[in-house]
Amino acid sequence: MTRIILIGYMGAGKTTVGKALAAALGVTFYDLDWYITMRYRRSVSEIFAERGEEGFRDLEQRMLHEVAEFENIVLSCGGGTPCFFDNMDYMNSLADTIYLKADPEVLAQHLLMGKGRRPLIEGKSPDELREYIRQTLVVREPFYTRAKHTLDVSLLDTAGKVDQSVQLILKTLNIEH
Repeated sequence: MTRIILIGYMGAGKTTVGKALAAALGVTFYDLDWYITMRYRRSVSEIFAERGEEGFRDLEQRMLHEVAEFENIVLSCGGGTPCFFDNMDYMNSLADTIYLKADPEVLAQHLLMGKGRRPLIEGKSPDELREYIRQTLVVREPFYTRAKHTLDVSLLDTAGKVDQSVQLILKTLNIEH
């Protein structure tokens, strides 16, 4: 049975790597934010607006406990998921957890290029975004580094590099492919 959970800051490539990893393994890919959106028929931004961050984090924890129990999956979590409640301990107890680590400047570049709406960074200038990333990483890194494995993904700018990351994960987890 395969159960892999990818964590890391928003913009690190969890969804991109997760989809490729799931395809390589022949298992189902889930993105926790997408799962929440499908189950509640509301975007993460709408849920944040309606319930606030605390309300969202509570719902996120419940949905994590639901989807993380599935078998033969690769799950990509939101950037804040590991940092609340006992989520990191819970994920480590169930799955191979992998922290996709990227430099703050790389994260800022990815987020500035991205088209999705992200409630925690909406309306920030590029300089404000970089500073916000640096500040939040100080708080989040202690949670992220509790993952069983860490993979540096600072240069995920081509499909070939995504494939290299997938191969490195498979090797790290001793999965024959």
